[in-house]
Amino acid sequence: MRLHRIMMAMLVAASPAAVVATAPECAGPVAACTRAAPGAVALLAPGRATLIAVDAAEDAGVRRAASDLVGDLVAVGGGTVRLVDKADAGTTVIAGTLGSPLIEALIRAGKIDVGGLAGQWEGYVEQVVERPLPGVDRALMIVGADRRGTIFGLYDISAKAGVSPWTWWADVPTQRHSTLYLTAGRVADHPVVKYRGIFINDEEPAFGGWVRARFGGVNHLAYEKLFTLLLRSKANFLWPAMWGKSLWQDDPASAPLAREMGVILGTSHHEPMERANIEWQRQGGGPWDYTRNADRLRAFWRAGIARRGVSEDPVTIGMRGDGDEPMTQGTAIGLLQRIITDQRRTIAEVTGKPAAATPQVWALYKEVQDYYDQGMRVPDDVTLLFSDDNWGNIRRLPAPGERRAGGGGVYYHFDYVGGPRNYKWLDTNAVPRVWQQMAMAHRFGADRLWIVNVGDLKPMEYATSFFLTMAWDPDRMTEAAMQAYPARWAAQQFGAAQGPAIGALIADYGRLASRRKPELIDADTYATTAGGWARVLGEWNALAARARRMVVTIPTERRDAYDELVLHRIEAMTNLHRLYAAVAANRSAARAGDAAATARWAAAARGYFAEDAALRRRYEGLAGGKWPKMMAQTHIGYTGWQQPDADVMPALATVAAPLPVPAMVAPPLRRIAADAGRTIDGAGLRWQRVAGFTAEGAAMIATPVTAPAIERPGGAGPQLAYTIDLPAGARRFDVVAAPGLDVRGTGRHRVALSLDRGAPVIVNLLAGETEARWGKAVADNRRVAGATLPVARSGRHVLHLWLVDPQVVIEGIEVAG
Repeated sequence: MRLHRIMMAMLVAASPAAVVATAPECAGPVAACTRAAPGAVALLAPGRATLIAVDAAEDAGVRRAASDLVGDLVAVGGGTVRLVDKADAGTTVIAGTLGSPLIEALIRAGKIDVGGLAGQWEGYVEQVVERPLPGVDRALMIVGADRRGTIFGLYDISAKAGVSPWTWWADVPTQRHSTLYLTAGRVADHPVVKYRGIFINDEEPAFGGWVRARFGGVNHLAYEKLFTLLLRSKANFLWPAMWGKSLWQDDPASAPLAREMGVILGTSHHEPMERANIEWQRQGGGPWDYTRNADRLRAFWRAGIARRGVSEDPVTIGMRGDGDEPMTQGTAIGLLQRIITDQRRTIAEVTGKPAAATPQVWALYKEVQDYYDQGMRVPDDVTLLFSDDNWGNIRRLPAPGERRAGGGGVYYHFDYVGGPRNYKWLDTNAVPRVWQQMAMAHRFGADRLWIVNVGDLKPMEYATSFFLTMAWDPDRMTEAAMQAYPARWAAQQFGAAQGPAIGALIADYGRLASRRKPELIDADTYATTAGGWARVLGEWNALAARARRMVVTIPTERRDAYDELVLHRIEAMTNLHRLYAAVAANRSAARAGDAAATARWAAAARGYFAEDAALRRRYEGLAGGKWPKMMAQTHIGYTGWQQPDADVMPALATVAAPLPVPAMVAPPLRRIAADAGRTIDGAGLRWQRVAGFTAEGAAMIATPVTAPAIERPGGAGPQLAYTIDLPAGARRFDVVAAPGLDVRGTGRHRVALSLDRGAPVIVNLLAGETEARWGKAVADNRRVAGATLPVARSGRHVLHLWLVDPQVVIEGIEVAG
């Protein structure tokens, strides 16, 4: 009965609190400010029109972005804002690309500093200029090295003015200011990762159902919204939705629109030569088998390159099996090399240029990486797109210092369909882990293309923003910047005053959600340890209470955005945990013969199951019913890796018909937090603490991550030293690490352990790796391996954890009882 009372107490909500708003900051050059400052230009001022000058001959994408800036500033200030074709008296903003007559004339007149801009991919300069033209006392100039540079500069001003990239996609209202200045000075920026984008994937039933209800299909109307989101996020690349869909065939207006707006299109890892997978099926092409059907496949691919035309789109090359499957049993290196040779010949013939003149990507996804590991290589101009294991753990990276003309990149996952289980429902991606993996990719030189599978896009908004922000400049996303990002992002959506509190909710949600994917949770998940469900549910209830208290502080016009970006995911995950905790309590009570408690918990579980559906209805009704079907993804009732057709109420017990209850597992004698020890740097490596890495706390990582392995740990090498009290006798010490993989291709992921002055014992976290062991590691979101060490006497000891492979992330140590 005590367990039942504890569980019931945890299902209680709490009361609200208040927060006030503040104005934008004014620090730095070309920063938005609501008050005048020396040398600042008035972007918005009551009673005065804002004129944005863009040459009539400018690129159509630039003029479209300028039109968006006009609309944004009207929404922010409510005054008169106009787009004009030439700069004249009263002009506030002058924007254009290097080479345009207006911009070149101002450069020749020495009005703007464009040093270092020419030839800089997507670079731009923003500068407040005194007297750029007769009749213009002061103006903001935006100059792009190329058209996307100008586009990004324009959207950057929108963001500074208070318009979120998610203004349409998450119903985030503009932050209104009738007066707005941009401070004096100059800002120059450009991306580090060349291609930065997302993959809309596994898009049924949610995204697909929504887009059909909202737009009548995945057409140019829907893609226009998506392209705008990408450009506002300073992204440039898209793998479009592809399950039963073709951006090119379903609406012939979509691809030209992408080109006009400045969005680069590609096709996914198993769709070579700019052909969507469904197009082969639609034309009845026969076997997707190059050994039996090469002529028809070559003709199919040739048509894709011809349709691509004069384009900057990177072309996916290679071949996998039809429908995201392996091409053959085992690795057929000779066959795949022949396929790529033929594809490159086709590219050269259709374009009339050497194949190397067309950007190409070879995706080393799943079994394709085996070809690379077994020695297959492609021409130097091809980008090698490395991949994670579909669960956020990068499998392989280029050797440090390796230089290829095509460079390397990473295909990452926030969503996945496959073993050990689909995860598609909610955002469960802990940003500290994403940061650690992508920072490692950057250090190893994989910085040509970063693309992330975002599933239905919603509700992956926060993780998507982080990924794309980091892709712009990975070096700028330091550990401190990553830790500050939740508050910064929340401030962009909800205002500076509420940024810290809402950012803390977002960060804590990500930390708790990373413990285990909701699709992998059931009544037994936390029932094997005393107080397991009470502890986990207590954390979720506390978070939900904080999120609910925030609601009354959110202005009415931002309530929809708050629900979409913060509240829904917290309440949905909390409710799911309440459901399974109630089912666990029902089964426990039935085993104990307590009929009243059994019935009470059964009723509670049914209520939480109904609440899950109610939360979906509430979400889909937000913003006047804007999001029908967007929360249609099933998530309750998995019996294997594939999703159930419908959510299924978990089985409930009665005293007369009890259900199995899992056996209790003895807890470790002691759990040691990763950051509880003394850090000792050495061998050119240093330790870094990463707060909030897991639901249990901080992690310890080593830098530089590209350093060679320390094959003989000990001595003056880097270590974490933990002082602990132990009884005498042999004792098992298990290292708890992130479920990372060996990105160097050695099959090793190692640390070493020693006690007091004992010799270090190397522990390989990947020893005996099988698909089942990998599946458990990603399901549990941790790897555990260790060694048994002799404890000579009872009392105080020092446990040494020695670094061997710098890519290992330490999350803790468990001492067996």
